[in-house]
Amino acid sequence: MRNAFAKEMTALAENNPDLVLLTGDMGNRLFDTFKQNYPDRFCNCGVAEANMASVAAGMALSGLKPVTYSIAPFNTYRCLEQIKLDICYHQLPVVVVGVGAGLSYAELGPTHQSCEDISILRSLPDMTVVCPGDAVEVRLALRDAVVLGKPVYFRLGKKNEPVVHKEDPVVKIGKAIMMNKGTDLCLISTGNALPIAAETAALLSREGASVSLVSMHTVKPLDDDALTNIFKTHLIVASIEEHSLIGGLGTALEEWRSTFEVSQSAKLMKFGCEDRLLHLSFNQKNVRDQFGLNSEKISALLIDCLNGREI
Repeated sequence: MRNAFAKEMTALAENNPDLVLLTGDMGNRLFDTFKQNYPDRFCNCGVAEANMASVAAGMALSGLKPVTYSIAPFNTYRCLEQIKLDICYHQLPVVVVGVGAGLSYAELGPTHQSCEDISILRSLPDMTVVCPGDAVEVRLALRDAVVLGKPVYFRLGKKNEPVVHKEDPVVKIGKAIMMNKGTDLCLISTGNALPIAAETAALLSREGASVSLVSMHTVKPLDDDALTNIFKTHLIVASIEEHSLIGGLGTALEEWRSTFEVSQSAKLMKFGCEDRLLHLSFNQKNVRDQFGLNSEKISALLIDCLNGREI
């Protein structure tokens, strides 16, 4: 994902002379081409993410389109006040990029894990939250984010994530991508959990279930029209995310359903990270398995639910 981001940023800069990139002392080799082509539009702000957010706000007030880039918890939790007051309060066109989100840096412990960032950032007024599902979505969603004209949190995985889309879909912020259409179950994924959701859909189909697969790359604002249709036409809706079960996509869907009256509403099941910090070092797959965030576990639970068994 991060390679796709760097490549697309460099391509977008050619036709967007106001586009500038700020980094918190990371990604230097990753952005070598950007720096070579646009040296006056790259700023290494050092290990000072709060200051970087304020610098970006100042640039935006001067007519530029800043994009800040750092590891997800450093570029969100560490500078939340600046994002709220300097960026959101002024409704500025700043794209805050969090790389290595969720459990991507699982082996480095809680300092580098970010399983609460969607919850925190979507609670900020005027903040748009975009979580691309693979490198294809990164490339296409970034094009929309840099011209949106408002604050955006752009949540990335790290590297070597599977590419799920075989062809370029239509990606527009605020509009879900319907990747497969079924009638029994609908899997709604966001961010780097999309490959898990795709694997789960394949397993469920082999069990004879009719499965829809949706990439909800925008968690705020949600796609009202898509969700209305999804909850009306399926028996079970399952959210899948590499984020805490508190405050993330699943919670956003619960909030949405409590606001919008949907007849014959489907049962909602949530799959994500448990409400606990990890005190031992594990890699991303190990932690996902601990949380039951894998296709085998999710598909088994959904089949049980579909067959009417108690979960």
